[in-house]
Amino acid sequence: MSSTTVKSSLFSSWFASPQFLRHVLWLDAASGVATAALQCEFAQALAAPLGLPLDLLQWSGWLLAACVLGIVWVATRPAIPAAAVWLLMGVNTLWVLGCLGLLASGLVAPTLLGEGFLIVQAVAVGVLVELEWIGLRRMAPRDAW
Repeated sequence: MSSTTVKSSLFSSWFASPQFLRHVLWLDAASGVATAALQCEFAQALAAPLGLPLDLLQWSGWLLAACVLGIVWVATRPAIPAAAVWLLMGVNTLWVLGCLGLLASGLVAPTLLGEGFLIVQAVAVGVLVELEWIGLRRMAPRDAW
């Protein structure tokens, strides 16, 4: 079996897993922890190179850490509550709009690196919203016919 076949098989089995939504939630939580830790612990060092206000980085990092607690709660339920996932998708969508809004508003003057930081967050979180939506659709009951 070639390495390409193995990678393709792992990828398709992840998508086909009955635990797909739970895996996506854990991915969302892990990326949230990494981003929150980065923004909270290294805000002072990141503010100047990103051209983003120190307070914005710190407060959004703490907000993200709180969101991660909610994601972990949802991911650990025996049956994932669809309403909680819809709420999470709404919060994630607001995060995407917030990142893009900061770029368009002129309220901050990010550097090129800061623009990239905001765009990468918007794209990554947007992908998570899409994956969560796919997971919710798979979770929905199907008609017998």
